[in-house]
Amino acid sequence: MHAFTPRTRLATVSALTALGAFASLGTATAAEPALNGEWAPFTRCPVDAPAMRAADGFEKTPQCVVSTSAGGSIKLGDTTVVTGRTNLQIGIVQNADGTSTVVAPPGGALVAEPATVPGGLLGLMCPSSVPVITGLCESLENSSLNKITATMESVGAPYDFNQTAGVLTDMPIVALPVRIHLENPLLGSKCYIGTAADPIVLLPENRTYPEFGMTFFQGDGTPDPAGEMSRIDLTGATQNDRTFAVPAARGCGLNIGLINAAVNAKTGLPSPSGNNSLTLNDTQTRLTGLNAPGTAAPRAGEVLAEHWHSAVR
Repeated sequence: MHAFTPRTRLATVSALTALGAFASLGTATAAEPALNGEWAPFTRCPVDAPAMRAADGFEKTPQCVVSTSAGGSIKLGDTTVVTGRTNLQIGIVQNADGTSTVVAPPGGALVAEPATVPGGLLGLMCPSSVPVITGLCESLENSSLNKITATMESVGAPYDFNQTAGVLTDMPIVALPVRIHLENPLLGSKCYIGTAADPIVLLPENRTYPEFGMTFFQGDGTPDPAGEMSRIDLTGATQNDRTFAVPAARGCGLNIGLINAAVNAKTGLPSPSGNNSLTLNDTQTRLTGLNAPGTAAPRAGEVLAEHWHSAVR
């Protein structure tokens, strides 16, 4: 195997930097609407999705759910990352047989702030016995290229929503398939832990009981004890999941997996169930829908959508 000279190492880093920066350019996402009053948290509820609008109010009842956390932590294999704010929003169609159907917003159910990975690339792949990785490690010392962020993203619609579990403890509330996007110019734009075909499936549970609250409001969000809408608030609970498995990282390094092996060896991936964990602190979960959906039948879903749109400011 040929040794890498300082000039070769510098060229390698420069090429990876240029290609990674080019590949990571993205497009801006549309701003979320501002909603009036009690509708305010439900900015991404998919009220216009066909399954939601088709809910009649008898056999199928439409609802909106949002769950946020200001921060927490996630352990993937041997790496623990402090997470930022997360925002999960879904539409729920409650079926007469007791089951429910989850409807995700067009842009995905989960929106999460990027989190900084401790140690950056040096922590993820260094030291290494592979010459090209060794060259990168030496070049990264005290470099701004060392910083790496991890962002949790939805890959497919959530499922198995259990409304009762939201007020209890130690019961999975929803199954949430996600992947982790690792971002850094040297990693390229396609470095992920988990894919749509092989996702990380989170099953968050309350570890502490949430505080319960309920409000009533008019269709446009104005508070009103006699309003046709109601909102349930479940706040302050700590949620956790220790059951999920984590697959190996893929696509890291020029988008073709040049440094997959180094990343996976250092972080202990793939990692089996029981070796990983997610904690969400101070969760704020809210559910809203029509008080008496039967009175809006067979247009309950359409009425809910009309109310949501009337609240947009």
